[in-house]
Amino acid sequence: MTRSMDESGPVGGGPGRGVFGAAAGMALGFAGWFGGFGAFLVVASLGVVGWFAGHLVDRGTGLREFLDAVTGRRP
Repeated sequence: MTRSMDESGPVGGGPGRGVFGAAAGMALGFAGWFGGFGAFLVVASLGVVGWFAGHLVDRGTGLREFLDAVTGRRP
């Protein structure tokens, strides 16, 4: 598949990771500006949890499978 130079974003046509990173940065900035450092930490930690859950879904791994692998239990 060839792309012309004026197309932006990934090959699939959706928004790229840079867009999501910019949105996360703006959310953290607004939380820090309006809510202070505590709100900044809450938004950052919830963002990490959301990223982790999305990463598990993208890999096709369920939470139970992940926890079993971490604790060393086999089904």
